[in-house]
Amino acid sequence: MNKLIRQTIFERFKEQNPTPTTELHYTTPFELLIAVILSAQATDKGVNKATAQLYPVANTPEAILALGEKGLKHYIKTIGLYNSKAVNIIKTCRQLIQLHNSEVPDERAALEALPGVGRKTANVVLNTVFRQPTMAVDTHIFRVANRTKIAPGKNVLEVEKRLLRNIPKAFLLDAHHWLILHGRYTCIARSPRCGSCIIEDLCEFRDKNLD
Repeated sequence: MNKLIRQTIFERFKEQNPTPTTELHYTTPFELLIAVILSAQATDKGVNKATAQLYPVANTPEAILALGEKGLKHYIKTIGLYNSKAVNIIKTCRQLIQLHNSEVPDERAALEALPGVGRKTANVVLNTVFRQPTMAVDTHIFRVANRTKIAPGKNVLEVEKRLLRNIPKAFLLDAHHWLILHGRYTCIARSPRCGSCIIEDLCEFRDKNLD
């Protein structure tokens, strides 16, 4: 795929959705961090339902730490892997209080040092909250990048690096959200909705479903 086609693809994404953002509900960097930790192997919709109950009660490191693991589990028990997530969130809250004055750090190394926070979670927070040009490659973005040939790669890190290298700089800050939304609603896994896709004529997927 050449530069002109990539440029056109992201111009269309921007025209369709000028100000994309995450579908996770949050009002502070800490709320987003917790929501992203909870979202691993879970849907945004499911996470939003849980945090709608949790955040009015506890939405700071101190407040969640005061709940304890048992209290936190009460609010997140509908989410997959909630036991291990509760353990990590309590540890993360303690670490934020002790090392970061209860603030979410804006550096990758500090974020990835938090329990339950990997590269993908750090990238979401850095991009969404701190507006850094990062790319959190989940299953949707991995699929879209490979299927369209925008940035094909054998693994998540390879795709991430190619996306950062291939996407025109003017679109890099919002590209994560455009790609994930495209994968979630149009370029879906089993039966991609190619016939209603705004980049169908630019995409290099061979087995297009035009029904």
